[in-house]
Amino acid sequence: MIITQTPFRMSFFGGGTDFSGFYNEHGGAVLSTTFNKYCYVTVRHLPPFFDYKTHLTYSKTEQVNSYDEIVHPAIRNAMQWLDMHKIRLTYESDLPARSGLGTSSSFAVGMLSAFYALKGKYADKRKLADDAIYLERTLCKEAGGIQDQIAASFGGLNRINFSRDGYTVNPVIISSERKKILNENLMLFFTGFSRFSSDIQKGTEKSMKDKTAELLEMYRLVDEAEKVLTDSSRSLDEFGRLLDYTWKLKRGISSGISTDAIDEQYQKAVNAGALGGKLLGAGGGGFLLFYVPKEKQNNVKKALEGQLHVPFDFENDGTKIIFYNPETYEEDAI
Repeated sequence: MIITQTPFRMSFFGGGTDFSGFYNEHGGAVLSTTFNKYCYVTVRHLPPFFDYKTHLTYSKTEQVNSYDEIVHPAIRNAMQWLDMHKIRLTYESDLPARSGLGTSSSFAVGMLSAFYALKGKYADKRKLADDAIYLERTLCKEAGGIQDQIAASFGGLNRINFSRDGYTVNPVIISSERKKILNENLMLFFTGFSRFSSDIQKGTEKSMKDKTAELLEMYRLVDEAEKVLTDSSRSLDEFGRLLDYTWKLKRGISSGISTDAIDEQYQKAVNAGALGGKLLGAGGGGFLLFYVPKEKQNNVKKALEGQLHVPFDFENDGTKIIFYNPETYEEDAI
């Protein structure tokens, strides 16, 4: 049996510049962090006592005898690609799927890590990120960028740069005390809405060709936000105001990114003292992140009392195997 733990991510700046259609021409970067909410993937070989050969438990339960019968596209494609047989897989999560936290990519990374471990093969963080990108973008043909898989694999507060030559992951160098203050000034709220990010991403990707200027500005803001974090002479409140600016830019890229209800929640938080914020992920629903000075946080909680507040702490580890006990089995067809 293998159990993997993979964090979710929150992206602060640069979202949209991680699409190949943009960064291959202009370059791109995101500033993001992982935090201490996770998905857990348990994988083991199915004991030979059942009239099916694969058992999957996520939001649904599947009991199948062939790859073609598997409904979940990521599991189906990963099992076929890596030649996995007689599998029992269980997925659990601290937070809901389709909520703007890169949950599907965290699952892909954790699942691939578990599959490799079950086969007795070592996969480092870059391989897991690369393979998860290939699984979601090529095999599953899902629209989207490539930041989520990288963040989930590597973990930490990073600037991730993109170019036609690949990507680099650069930790943001910031004192532990300043990082703690940043963490304490961020508040996360669930909007109550969920959506398939690939559906939003399709519309975003189509509109991006006409929004190059906005995306170049979002790319520039990664530099500016990183300078705010790393320059101890600057107030972290500037980070919050930049979040407000980048959110307004992002809303202009595609009509599907925000909704009237989300705009109303955002404005309530700002009126109560939030300096800025953004909807995490592709848009349309999920989690709202706000930068709120401590003395205003109770006011923001009251203003958004109908929304679930989710406290969190940054994490640095990325995906990891938390239980490792591989099994031998007699291989045959799935």
